Amino acid sequence: MIPRHISSKIRKYAKQYPILALVGPRQSGKTTLAKALFPKHKYLSLENLDLRQHASTDPRGFLNDNGPFVILDEVQRVPELFPYLQELVDNNQHPAQYILTGSSQFLLIEKITQSLAGRIVTFKLFPLTYTELFEYPQDRNFGSIFQKQHTKRKKISQEALYDLLWKGFYPRIYDKHLDSYKWHENYLLTYVERDIRSLLNVRNLRTFEHFLILCASRSAQLIDYSDLSNSLGVSLGTIKEWISILETSGLIFILPPYFENFSKRIVKTPKIYFVDTGLLCHLLSIRTIDHLKAHPLLGSIFETFLISECFKRFHNLGERPPLYFWRDQSGNEIDLLIYDGKKSFPVEIKLAQSFHPDFKKSIERWLELESNPAQNGTVLYCGKHLQSTPPIAVLPWYLV
Repeated sequence: MIPRHISSKIRKYAKQYPILALVGPRQSGKTTLAKALFPKHKYLSLENLDLRQHASTDPRGFLNDNGPFVILDEVQRVPELFPYLQELVDNNQHPAQYILTGSSQFLLIEKITQSLAGRIVTFKLFPLTYTELFEYPQDRNFGSIFQKQHTKRKKISQEALYDLLWKGFYPRIYDKHLDSYKWHENYLLTYVERDIRSLLNVRNLRTFEHFLILCASRSAQLIDYSDLSNSLGVSLGTIKEWISILETSGLIFILPPYFENFSKRIVKTPKIYFVDTGLLCHLLSIRTIDHLKAHPLLGSIFETFLISECFKRFHNLGERPPLYFWRDQSGNEIDLLIYDGKKSFPVEIKLAQSFHPDFKKSIERWLELESNPAQNGTVLYCGKHLQSTPPIAVLPWYLV
């Protein structure tokens, strides 16, 4: 198993709460991680029809029969268990008695809110980060993510980068050395056929599949709900509901605009990003790495990769990602702002392998804005040379 950086946070809070929940997209490694961290716990999968029937028809008996210190996998399939779990942990506050995992995290979180508030700590596990895949040390704290330069890391060739973008970061692809394109094909089929059919009243799954493809073509771009609605012939409300489902099921995330100090001049529409570039490439019908190299959306795919990397690494710290972008009405834009509550650290992302002074211009404008306490920023690009001269460092993407 590839070591997961979120493990240290789970171990820490396993000493404080009687119930832990590990949620996230399908195949992100939740079950594997739960078994590795709690090897003495009994494992029960509620995908098993007999177990699920027992748990749903006699939840008290099911829990009493199996005792505490249990991993309940896909627990959202039996919502009847939650009030009985509440009763059990109210009578016995011993930490880490029940480890819950679930793919459909929106259903799981809804039930947690109703029954287990204050008794449970929840973690979100996403596909691997680049740093996990290469088994680098985990980020130590909030301020180290994308703001610390790791100059001793080995160089990553452009060809290796293309391979990473195309394969994506789902653990099973690397653990089992699978054909990534076929794996993503089966993954999408399972997601649409099982999750979407059961969670949404989608009359035409083909329309939803087209919606996924349209969203993929807009990764790293502003969300235009009206355009999606008109393109698919479904209502604006339906589009917003579908976007919400993609987000809460862990396939995409939304990057909001930063406008705290400049609200009158900032575009307030958020951006959409896919969590995994392998899935993104599959939806864009990119069948080979050579196809990826020549694809018109390659720049957006690379930007998606780096911003998703930052997003996942904050989750691995147990932090809600404090990420934004900035764009004014004149077209000046910062790809990524990391906000620490006082100031925002600007990051520009460039696919180019050669540095050009213009790469710094957006950050220079940002640093000159009134009432902006930021003092430095970073340009990430695909070149091999590091320029660490303050206030704007220019460095290869793999050094953050």
